Amino acid sequence: MRLITEQRERELLSPWAAQSSKARRKRAEAKQCDLRTSFQVDRDRIIHSKAFRRLKDKTQVWIAPEGAHYRTRLSHTLELAQIARTIARCLSLNEDLTEAIALGHDLGHSPFGHAGEEQLRLCHGQFEHNEQSLRIVEELEREGRGLNLTLEVLDGILNHTGETPEPFTLEGQIVKIADRIAYVNHDIDDAIRAGILRPTMLPAQCVKILGQTHGERIDTLVRDMVEQSQGQPRIRQSPEVKQAMADLRQFMFEKVYLAEVNQAEARKGRRIVKELYEFFIRHPTELPETLQQKIKQGTDLRQATVDYIAGMTDIYAVRCFQRRFIPGSRFAAYPFD
Repeated sequence: MRLITEQRERELLSPWAAQSSKARRKRAEAKQCDLRTSFQVDRDRIIHSKAFRRLKDKTQVWIAPEGAHYRTRLSHTLELAQIARTIARCLSLNEDLTEAIALGHDLGHSPFGHAGEEQLRLCHGQFEHNEQSLRIVEELEREGRGLNLTLEVLDGILNHTGETPEPFTLEGQIVKIADRIAYVNHDIDDAIRAGILRPTMLPAQCVKILGQTHGERIDTLVRDMVEQSQGQPRIRQSPEVKQAMADLRQFMFEKVYLAEVNQAEARKGRRIVKELYEFFIRHPTELPETLQQKIKQGTDLRQATVDYIAGMTDIYAVRCFQRRFIPGSRFAAYPFD
């Protein structure tokens, strides 16, 4: 079955598509799957990882929202994967590679979203969620063995943020742009649900170009990427649509991401991360036994502490804080420890 799928890719995909038959790994594997291509194997390894399951309880924008309809890091990842796959399909690119990159791109996000990421950066001196995502799939999953993903997926995960180099596959380039399409638009949806925004507050020029509703904006952005990239060796947006999306993203930073109503909760999250980091540095024997063993084997204490905290879900971080800093909390049962 794998050979049949690989042959179909050679016959049907764009000449610029990544071919799974040519996929490379840092560590050669003794046997290939008979049913799945290399990129399908990567996708499945990511989905079945512990880090992927933890995304359901990690903040996207809203910390501890009262309501089941607000996005989490997991729902963002799934929305991104569907947007990216649609674009890849329309451009005859490799959907499996696109999906694998999308599903793995945010595995390294810390608890409390970007607030937690910023605090770990202050504590440790260096922390970027894309680099932590790479560290998770290469070194931390499977008790330190990593997932041994293909280089194409690793590159897409590492370079999915705006400040990084362009991914070397078109599938990775799709995810990089589609990530912003997904989060800017679903964060608008959540901000309206939270009462922070009203539809009439959105910049008029952005609405004129992209559309009034959530669905209209995503449709415009996806169609534009497909039309601009059709038959091209790189993924593009038209200047007008690209600028409208950038303006909408800037609007979200000013009115939502950096707004005081959101920052008040973010400060609480940052305090929890800071206190936990400093506590575990002072008391390394409080780290899980597996991390203590890694420290004995040469892993830096500061890095082990970052790995532990970055892997926490929001509620796990809160409970860890309560157990160590709130009187009486140590007597409670914590089955997740």
